[in-house]
Amino acid sequence: MDYEAGLPTAEDSAGPSWARNDWPLPASDDLTRALDARDILITAPAKAAAKAAAAGASPEAIAQAAQDSISALMLIRTYRVRGHLAANLDPLGLMVRDLPADLTPEYHGFFEADLDRPVHIGGALGLQTATIRELVEILRANYCGNVGVEYMHINDVEERRFIQDKIEGRDKEIHFTSNGKKAILNKLVEAEYFERFLGRKYVGTKRFGLDGAESMIPAMESIIKIGGQLGITEIVFGMPHRGRLNMLGNVMRKPFRVIFHEFGGGSANPDDVDGSGDVKYHLGTSTDREFDGNSVHLSLAPNPSHLEAVDPVVLGKVRAIQTRTGDVHHVKSLPVLLHGDAAFAGQGIVAECFGFSGVTGYNTGGTIHFVVNNQVGFTTSPQFARSSPYPSDVGKIVQAPIFHVNGDDPEAVTFATKVATEFRQKFGRDVVIDMWCYRRFGHNESDEPSFTQPLMYAEIGKHPAVSEIYAARLVREGVVDEGFLQGAIDQYTATLEADFEAATSFKANKADWFEGQWSGLGKPREDIGSRRAAVTGVAGDELRGIGRTLTAVPDGFAIHRTLARILDAKDDALTQGQNIDWATAEALAFGSLLKDGYGVRLSGQDSGRGTFSQRHSVWTDQKDGHRYVPLASISPKFEVYDSPLSEFGVLGFEYGFASADPKTLVLWEAQFGDFVNGAQTIIDQFIASGEIKWLRANGLTMLLPHGYEGQGPEHSSARMERFLQLCAEDNMQVANATTPANYFHLLRRQMLRDFRKPLIVFTPKSLLRHKRATSALEDMAAGTSFHRCLDDMAPCDPDKIRRLVLCSGKVYYDLLEAREKTERDDVYLLRVEQLYPFPGEVIAEYAARFPGLEDVVWAQEEPRNAGAWTFVAPLIETALDRRPIYAGRAAAAATATGLLRRHNAEQAKLIAEALGAARSDVKAAIGGGIKSSQNAG
Repeated sequence: MDYEAGLPTAEDSAGPSWARNDWPLPASDDLTRALDARDILITAPAKAAAKAAAAGASPEAIAQAAQDSISALMLIRTYRVRGHLAANLDPLGLMVRDLPADLTPEYHGFFEADLDRPVHIGGALGLQTATIRELVEILRANYCGNVGVEYMHINDVEERRFIQDKIEGRDKEIHFTSNGKKAILNKLVEAEYFERFLGRKYVGTKRFGLDGAESMIPAMESIIKIGGQLGITEIVFGMPHRGRLNMLGNVMRKPFRVIFHEFGGGSANPDDVDGSGDVKYHLGTSTDREFDGNSVHLSLAPNPSHLEAVDPVVLGKVRAIQTRTGDVHHVKSLPVLLHGDAAFAGQGIVAECFGFSGVTGYNTGGTIHFVVNNQVGFTTSPQFARSSPYPSDVGKIVQAPIFHVNGDDPEAVTFATKVATEFRQKFGRDVVIDMWCYRRFGHNESDEPSFTQPLMYAEIGKHPAVSEIYAARLVREGVVDEGFLQGAIDQYTATLEADFEAATSFKANKADWFEGQWSGLGKPREDIGSRRAAVTGVAGDELRGIGRTLTAVPDGFAIHRTLARILDAKDDALTQGQNIDWATAEALAFGSLLKDGYGVRLSGQDSGRGTFSQRHSVWTDQKDGHRYVPLASISPKFEVYDSPLSEFGVLGFEYGFASADPKTLVLWEAQFGDFVNGAQTIIDQFIASGEIKWLRANGLTMLLPHGYEGQGPEHSSARMERFLQLCAEDNMQVANATTPANYFHLLRRQMLRDFRKPLIVFTPKSLLRHKRATSALEDMAAGTSFHRCLDDMAPCDPDKIRRLVLCSGKVYYDLLEAREKTERDDVYLLRVEQLYPFPGEVIAEYAARFPGLEDVVWAQEEPRNAGAWTFVAPLIETALDRRPIYAGRAAAAATATGLLRRHNAEQAKLIAEALGAARSDVKAAIGGGIKSSQNAG
């Protein structure tokens, strides 16, 4: 969106019409074509009647001619809608489907005596007249062969007509040249005999082979070839583990010797690169392929065994590439997602990703979805795994065309991918290819599948390989001779044998994870929690200049009156250099990074305004509804999006974006911190472990509102303990800042260091407007930086301190208020702003300042079995050589109580324990209970 003018940009208009609000009427010529199908239904019967009348026919004959025309057109439409139900899709022949009655001529009133009578059909199927026999022959060839198409659910007439033009008519048989047929056969040989070679050389080793779905390989080659012809310069693939090794070797051209080296227990990484590595069938790679003079860069994203988890990551990567390269129409970069049938139907993340396809900020111009339909899950048959007739039915939620195709017909599969790629490039829409095939072995090669599918595997056991079927077909056609197949097998196997021998001496030269867009970045030169801080302060004049941008209302803009008051207060604070609140410090951090040349992308549910009406990064004109984004006037590299109501999908998308663009501060914000629970797979499998498994760094920042304010078990806790449990080997950073200035430095530090690590920030709720949780502009000025620990606000006499209370986050201000009101001068409050990497040496230095120190306490709002306690307790003991005392809530099954009175009593109790005071003294000092911010939720 052009936030200055409030007009749709090319990017906003690039999505499908059903996903936009404008829905413009087509131009007159387009309207004529769009109405063509309806015109045929209206005019064809009339023309048939007129022709009969001109021939002097009786009224009965005239009526019959019109009725024949109507019935014939309904027959055609029925095949368009339901012809796929009679298509020959199952290679095994186990799925027997009777011809639906409404696909028979008799259903439409045509019997044997009527089949050879010419009927006027007004140009349908490219014919003016045809006999019913001819119609049925053409329709069954078009819709009931080895390809069955579902597309009549699409609203857009031009999209439907495009597919009809590709598949419908007397001359629409699938045609490939002799060279094209040979190329397909060669790719089938590579796909099949790669798996056979691995099975022979590594007996009993899991490889999750492609056996039974080999037509996938020429299909992927087709996407690359056709895509290159249509202007695609980059394709990002995501896929599960089945067939990944085949894809790596035969499509991505990862050297076979490297794959064999990994099978032998080696690593493809240099010896000086640390990392746990991962199993072979989770790895990714990248390469360049050239077809017909068109070079296409390919990358295959690494993926754990969490099946569809890679889907949003791929979409985010592609979106980042499109943003970085200025591909606003999304025609140069293409996401291709491969799926198993059970996962495609069963995993909700698939629907979440479909939901992105037309949404501004997440649209990638359409994804090609390729379903490897094994007709079985791990051990589960389709009738027990889904309620829909096809696994691909989920694609209908965005009106994606669906091509069902028989995997034993590689020409049909390749044709379907060709049409799908053309459709995507023309309309910017998702497309689904549902390739029916089978899994020759079990879920893995050592699994016994006949325990649960005896009939299927009895048939598979005698079913010939697709390469044999297709080679025999080409021999019959005279395209190849009898010896062609064996020659291709021998040649390919010789190549594999040579690489197998070379694998024993393979040694990697270097890792590739800091090349391309990551050039100039690298691994940290020392512990990421070390004292070596990035210079994050910004000159005061520059901050004030950014502040003027944040508070200046454009001429003629009808600002909301409450927002106007907020902006006036913000302007006063910036002018005086005092009382800078959280949202202002955040905006200053964003603006200063934009001025430094970095991008900033913030997304989340309601992030534009902010869940707590605190951010207001997007202003809405109160008269005409157009939007204005102040930071976008500093740089177009600022993006803020109110995301779809998704956590798993959107977090994965932003992780993918950050992985492809390390020069942009990418932030995902949860509406409330506990919403992150829905994205745990992305956290576990990518954010926490992606670098150590796959040597892929990432600088994604997560903002998780967290704090106990009596709002109940939901929306109190962002589950800090889960993140800390995942912390090891400097894999990420976890922070719980208490001042706007420290938050400012934390965000800037994320970009200004020469390495990238995920950053988890527990952001406040009540502190957003807390009068003491403010900062001075000088705290962000040149020469300042992020503090891993923050001093107590009150001056103290070190000799008097007997109790050191360590805490993190909002509870500090509650402790501070209680200590002041009880007039305790023997307690020092130290804020641990960065929980991981843990600043143990800093804490030790503070403790050393107090010669009479008796107790060290860790205070937290969360229950004992939650929060930071179990993580920090041994670290504090190691740093101070003494065991800390716990002050906090008792262990609990729920994160918090839903009763305000109980919350206040618990809060008073933990504060009393932290300060070493009597609970009655604390309650009396603070008026009977801890004040809660009821507006925080």
